[in-house]
Amino acid sequence: MAAGPALDTIRPMRLIVVLLSLNTLFAGSAFDEERLKQIPQRMQEFVDQGTVAGVVTLVARDGEVAALDAVGFTDIDTKQAMRTDNIFQIHSMTKPIIAIGAMMLAEQGRLSINDPVEKHLPAFRVQRVIESRDGDSVVLMKPSRPITIRDLLTHTSGMPLNPPEGIKELQGDLHKTLNEAVLIFSQQPLLFEPGTQFQYSNTGLATVARILEVRSGLLFEDYLEQRIFKPLGMTDTYVYPPKEKFNRMPTAYILRDGKPVKYTDDPLGEGKMKFREGAKYPLPEGALYSTATDLNLIYQLMLNGGELDGVRLLSPATVEVMTQVHTGDIETRPGVGWGLGWQVVKDAAGTGSFASLGKYGHGGRYGTYCFIDPVKNLVGIFLIHREGGSDERTAFQQMVYGALVD
Repeated sequence: MAAGPALDTIRPMRLIVVLLSLNTLFAGSAFDEERLKQIPQRMQEFVDQGTVAGVVTLVARDGEVAALDAVGFTDIDTKQAMRTDNIFQIHSMTKPIIAIGAMMLAEQGRLSINDPVEKHLPAFRVQRVIESRDGDSVVLMKPSRPITIRDLLTHTSGMPLNPPEGIKELQGDLHKTLNEAVLIFSQQPLLFEPGTQFQYSNTGLATVARILEVRSGLLFEDYLEQRIFKPLGMTDTYVYPPKEKFNRMPTAYILRDGKPVKYTDDPLGEGKMKFREGAKYPLPEGALYSTATDLNLIYQLMLNGGELDGVRLLSPATVEVMTQVHTGDIETRPGVGWGLGWQVVKDAAGTGSFASLGKYGHGGRYGTYCFIDPVKNLVGIFLIHREGGSDERTAFQQMVYGALVD
């Protein structure tokens, strides 16, 4: 392992990493250091088994990075080594950051999460809900109430998962503006009455992103950059990455027959839109590229009650509201409910990876994942570039909790 810089030269939450591994640099009595060292060893076993090209992991506790490791390769063919500063497509891990942006506007009095969406986007005034289906015939009716921003953030609006048949290519071609896309979404029928069921919805979070534009006067990507990324010092996080950083993005893979294969079928993977060049649609439901250290900044902000290094984006009260379960007894996934943009562990069935009740987090399409445990004051970040499978992610979570000593 390469030696790290002197401890007194590093600001823990502003660490810029250029080494392949800083394992246990900040590890103290909060962890069993030998167990912490076993995390990259286990990840390397997955690489050796051929299920994943490379992995970056970060563990932080009490505001300090305890372990930051990279194993494997950015590309299986070239054998270029994975680095801790590689930039990953985090896809749906963008969604909680959209929620943070919405709650910042709520604190400014520019919106309320209980606002009907139609208050900010009038095209939603004509929205209907499916009353019944008979083969290809659908009967529509007016919903009992309009959908709200809260419904969108908790995936209980009834909006569909993905764009409709007429523009199903949107998430690959990125050929319409956010405004144009959300106008089309507004004319699609809801799958159920608002607030009565759970349906994970990309179109719903894209709609929240459009509300950010309307209420802030900024493009979605500019709002995130100016109001969140720059204030926090997230210098490697983008909706549209610059060309000079393209070489820091690993090859995208998909798991087929137990082995990663280059994801050439996906325009966002190894296709024409890998770097979003020429895109009109910012793909809010899966927009961001980022690094482990950048993501740690915003997750530490959440753990700190909305503040980091003197920069406050949210109040503690808002963070508390965001990370509570808002879906009640609505069936979502075993052991979890949804807060505002976050999946939250609500009972023992959700603690299979030894997580505390109240742990929250989010995953992304290419296997990326984060978890934030306010009980343990703990952050875990897992980054790969491969769709399919979750054994590696599960192992990471379990090993992080297994390394705790208090």
